Amino acid sequence: MFFAGLFAIYFTLRSTAPGLWSSQAEKLNVPFSLTNTIILVLSSVTCQMGVFAAERLQARGTGWKPTQWGMVEWFFLTYAMGSVFVVGQIFEYATLVGEHLAINTNSYGSAFYMTTGFHGLHVVGGLIAFLLVIGTAFSVKNFGHKEATRAIVVSYYWHFVDVVWIGLFIVIYVLK
Repeated sequence: MFFAGLFAIYFTLRSTAPGLWSSQAEKLNVPFSLTNTIILVLSSVTCQMGVFAAERLQARGTGWKPTQWGMVEWFFLTYAMGSVFVVGQIFEYATLVGEHLAINTNSYGSAFYMTTGFHGLHVVGGLIAFLLVIGTAFSVKNFGHKEATRAIVVSYYWHFVDVVWIGLFIVIYVLK
């Protein structure tokens, strides 16, 4: 519901100032953001591989090959990819501020930073959840169904955050 409200704000502001939207959207680095998006979407794949390992009750890997990885290794990779996404967003923000587009510049800046910023906060929340699940895997004697269920629940959240980003990417970067 929260992101539905953000989408509504974005579309409402966009409809009231189409000229502003077209001029400000030119400042976006679409290839960079597409690369960042691909990294985030691929992190859903690595997350799901971690879920498959958790469902097998394999908390940790038995070797260095990805086919031998457990949930912890896959979730660490997912964490790294999510972190790269967040750093990419921060870099994009710094670039846009350098081009005189800040949250208080105009309605486009407000809508852009609110929608992408709140998404970024949700990504950070997911990263914290991954660390908690990984920590739990190391702290329990036996990795069981309870721990596997935690991993699955975190994956649901991560997949949702990714799907929301795909919608935001299409609306902000593709539909001009």
